[in-house]
Amino acid sequence: DIGEMARLDEAGARAFITALHEACAALSTLPVPVIAAIEGVALGAGLEIAAACDLRLADRRARFGMPEVRLGIPSVIEAALLPRLIGSGRARALVMLGEAVGAEEARAIGLIDRIAGEEGMEEALAAMIAALREADPAALRAQKALCRMWEERPLAEAVAASIGIFAEIYRTGAPAARMGAFLAARHAREGQG
Repeated sequence: DIGEMARLDEAGARAFITALHEACAALSTLPVPVIAAIEGVALGAGLEIAAACDLRLADRRARFGMPEVRLGIPSVIEAALLPRLIGSGRARALVMLGEAVGAEEARAIGLIDRIAGEEGMEEALAAMIAALREADPAALRAQKALCRMWEERPLAEAVAASIGIFAEIYRTGAPAARMGAFLAARHAREGQG
């Protein structure tokens, strides 16, 4: 709320932006995938919230931007995720120029993952959720943790830790069960052909 932000002093600004960061961090640290379904505009904090999510789906009319510099403040907190999502040059253009981009450009630069088609947002979101539900829950939680680790740790450290997580997931029994079912289905298809 720009009206609220206009009345902030230094201490109030620190409290305001810290609370917003904590909300974004809560989304990114949930142990399950979080999807941002964006209809309309995602500017400033709205885009930072979307960036904190694991997957981003938008409607064709969606617009994205970081106009803070035009209001006398820098883009901060989860705007720091933008270089990882879209590269440093594009991130700099978003936060320094303060211009908005449409859904097609946002998808082209990696800011969003999908644009809802003719089926609409509800159906597109349902399809993404259905795809996530096909995954083994423990493997999906491990994958989300790995994605965060890949972003935060040096490459060699992330690869070494990934090996341990890969081995540990076998304790659940899910890999043997799911791979066994896959192989049985493939064998049945080949036997029919």
